[in-house]
Amino acid sequence: MKEIKVGLCGLGTVGTGVVNLLKNHKEEIKHKLGCEIVIKKVLVNNLHKQRDIAIDREWLTNNPDELVNNPDIDVIVEVMGGIEDTNLLLEQAVKNKKHIVTANKDLMAVHGQRLLRLAKENHCDIFYDASVAGGIPILRSLSDGLASDRIQKIMGIVNGTTNYILTKMTDEKLPFEPVLKEAQELGFAEADPTSDVEGLDAARKMTLLANLAFKMEIGLDDVEVSGISEISQEDITFANSLGYTIKLIGIASINRGKVEVSVEPTLLPHDHPLAQVKNEYNAVYVYGEAVGETMFYGPGAGSMPTATAVVSDLMEVIKNIRLGISGNSYISPQYETQLKQNTEKYTKYFIRMAVDDEAGTFQKITNVFSDQQVSFAKILQLPSNEKETAEIVMVTHQISKQQLLSSIENLYGLSVVNKIISYYRVDGEE
Repeated sequence: MKEIKVGLCGLGTVGTGVVNLLKNHKEEIKHKLGCEIVIKKVLVNNLHKQRDIAIDREWLTNNPDELVNNPDIDVIVEVMGGIEDTNLLLEQAVKNKKHIVTANKDLMAVHGQRLLRLAKENHCDIFYDASVAGGIPILRSLSDGLASDRIQKIMGIVNGTTNYILTKMTDEKLPFEPVLKEAQELGFAEADPTSDVEGLDAARKMTLLANLAFKMEIGLDDVEVSGISEISQEDITFANSLGYTIKLIGIASINRGKVEVSVEPTLLPHDHPLAQVKNEYNAVYVYGEAVGETMFYGPGAGSMPTATAVVSDLMEVIKNIRLGISGNSYISPQYETQLKQNTEKYTKYFIRMAVDDEAGTFQKITNVFSDQQVSFAKILQLPSNEKETAEIVMVTHQISKQQLLSSIENLYGLSVVNKIISYYRVDGEE
């Protein structure tokens, strides 16, 4: 086998990076594989668009059939995005016995398990390492490097946009809106940033990580999601005074066969490794029963980091083709999906509220928490900017999510409580 022919879907930021990488690293890749990778066709929307890359115009097509139904093409590399139409395209490609490499976390979070099963039935590979954390090989590490271990918990920063925004808010004491606008101008955030700032992008990535780590089928609907748009400069200041940094953290954990997956603003101790991850960088912390704690850090997006992961997956597909072992990479879920209930989800919480500044207020509030058997590790009480009002900031000891929600509900029943301003998860402490 002298060459492997590839159909590339998409020639945007990542697609351009893939073409450049295959061109600039051609000899090294050929040496490692023993064969050459040849781009046969590139699927684009606009055939006449001016591009930042010199490319053979004969490669370009706007007809998907020229890729998925082309008998000469061995592998489809999908970096164009989209969910439903892209899923139909990849399904047809797999039925035509073509292998798939994709960077599409949206597609894999929604249709991934079914696509993987279809690929196995057709003796094809699907690799998608580039769909989570760009150039960080976290999926490959879970499926290969840590395959012998039992993963107990994954927590990480898997969205560079929100990490950039929170870094600027924390370090430069800027409010959310102008930082978001700056992130959009720099290209870190989309014109519609909802998927990033409300946590959906991170949730899709955590779905993929949880599936691999816990060997059970976790759906996007199984992930509890909240974003960063409500985080205020006051929240950040109070957290800092208590020794914490606020990050948007994806968390997946398993205990006694039951799983919890969430994406939410989380307070981490200043000295926690994830608290030190700044700007658009990503990092994933993995707790294994045997290996202990490991952390994977690097650029979470961008043309060349993501393209590196895509081409590495492509090389893995080609190795399997040459060895005659294609279609064996997918392993069916080992365990039935069991999700934790709120009574089984334990962590610490940061709670901030505005209350009447009068005698007896604090006693009434502590009675509510005592009724739910909630105790506190840290408490701050400060005068508010509003007359006859004070702010109370608390960090609980370990409590269940149900204890938190019941306490919040009962606090709203107190006349002395004007507002529950915010409450966030606290994690990463011994």
